[in-house]
Amino acid sequence: MSVTEKSPEAFRTISEAADELEVPAHVLRFWESKFPQISPLKRAGGRRFYRPQDLALLRGVKRLLYEDGFTIKGARKYIKEHGSASVLELGAGGALREPQAIDAADVESTPPARPRRKPGKADGPKRDLDDILTDLEGARAKLKAALER
Repeated sequence: MSVTEKSPEAFRTISEAADELEVPAHVLRFWESKFPQISPLKRAGGRRFYRPQDLALLRGVKRLLYEDGFTIKGARKYIKEHGSASVLELGAGGALREPQAIDAADVESTPPARPRRKPGKADGPKRDLDDILTDLEGARAKLKAALER
């Protein structure tokens, strides 16, 4: 083991945890505010230290959000219904205990894109906004499809 490597049982700083999970440190702080189950040790000055079980829980939350497509609300509901232990299992590569979509926000459908029409004399700026809206709806549908892969 080199000097920079830590044992699996060692506590991690927020930057070490962020590097290990491949997410920015601010994301970990945000998740702490949304998931009360995530509670690293805090030392003087507010410095966070993540225990191995904290990292396992973070891996499970990351999987719910990034791989399984849950919203924050849906992930919180999953944890409430199945407990923290199930999320620890997810972090270790376990299977979901029920279908992915848990809440209405997770199964939200994309509205159909508006057909483009040829601009007329009276359209002006409103026509430009309609084109932008159509482009945004198309981009949203493409993003959603890419995330579902």
